[in-house]
Amino acid sequence: MSTRRLYYDDAFKDSFTAQVLSCQPLSDSLAGHETTCWGVILDQTQLYPASGGQPSDLGKLGEANVLDVRDVENDDVLHVVDRPLPTGRVEGCIHWPRRFDHMQQHSGQHLLSAVFHERFGLPTVSFHLGDSVSSVDLSGPQPSFQVLEGAARAANAVIFEDREITLRYGTAEQFARLGVRRQVERSGILRAIEIAGIDLQPCGGTHVRRTGQIGIILIRSCSKIRQDWRVEFVCGGRAEASARRDAERLARLAAQCKCAPNDVDAAVERLLHERERSEKNLRTLMPKLAEAEAASRQKSVAPRADGTVVFAEVLESVEPEYLQLLATALTRSGKSVALLALKETGSLVFAQNPAVGKEMDALLKRVVDQLGGKGGGTRDFARGAPAHPAKAPAALDLAKTLL
Repeated sequence: MSTRRLYYDDAFKDSFTAQVLSCQPLSDSLAGHETTCWGVILDQTQLYPASGGQPSDLGKLGEANVLDVRDVENDDVLHVVDRPLPTGRVEGCIHWPRRFDHMQQHSGQHLLSAVFHERFGLPTVSFHLGDSVSSVDLSGPQPSFQVLEGAARAANAVIFEDREITLRYGTAEQFARLGVRRQVERSGILRAIEIAGIDLQPCGGTHVRRTGQIGIILIRSCSKIRQDWRVEFVCGGRAEASARRDAERLARLAAQCKCAPNDVDAAVERLLHERERSEKNLRTLMPKLAEAEAASRQKSVAPRADGTVVFAEVLESVEPEYLQLLATALTRSGKSVALLALKETGSLVFAQNPAVGKEMDALLKRVVDQLGGKGGGTRDFARGAPAHPAKAPAALDLAKTLL
């Protein structure tokens, strides 16, 4: 027999009574949880199984915690619980904040999809209700900022009108004649959700009774997903929490920029311009600094017996590319070798003047083979890093020994 789904007719009930028809231990692969679980079949349930982009309800059956709810064969609903239940009567309850949140998001999705379709010719091809945000994938041209804003405004206008959301039952053919937003290829009696004056769509999910209960819709982002456009949004309590976090974030940015919240855009733009100028100056000055530091070091390092001068040093608080500039400057003339590392990241640069006649790529390979890490390069210039930044000094010591 199939499980009677009480939420079809009343999604606002948060408790129910049912008969436990069976309770069987689940294998680890079927349970999907680390602890031992049992699968319970009831004669009826108020708990929604994951389906159609909407996650499952959670709750309790007697003293057992409901960890998951799933559709299974024969149109039954499987309740995954953390302890066995005896057959017979059981009291069940739903984790109501989760249920109502899902109702707000799902009803909001129907409304938003209807607006995108009706006003902007962008049909919804898929829906996902996530833990923090929900999304619809739209088919068609990229929605502009004006389209996204217009859709949100239109949807929220319907919310503020507090229109009725009702259930309808009928066949796919009957709904097609009534003008469903998206037809489904299923036989028999279907359940549809109707938002007065704007949407009719077959759906088995849980929904609020009036658009006012959606609260508000905030569109958060729009991005390309394969050939479609993914629009992320939040509704109701999630929208309120999201707006509050945005306000807190804006206040922090305003404090850091030492300006009023309304002036953050201008302050950030000014900081970006300043950073761009600083980076340009840095790119101009770093080669000059490298040349000056190289000249200073060349005066303080004595050559080896064979006339080779080896510069080995761990640098800190410099830009990564400065290692390459300094190594190049140090080895520009004479029989010179530069073995440099960056303390913060462990980056290694091995360079030589061609007159030295060694192989820097082979030297680096021997170092990382012994200490762990990776790298490569050419005969005169090689770059890499040990497995851990703390090994950079040891890498230079080993390189000097091998050299």
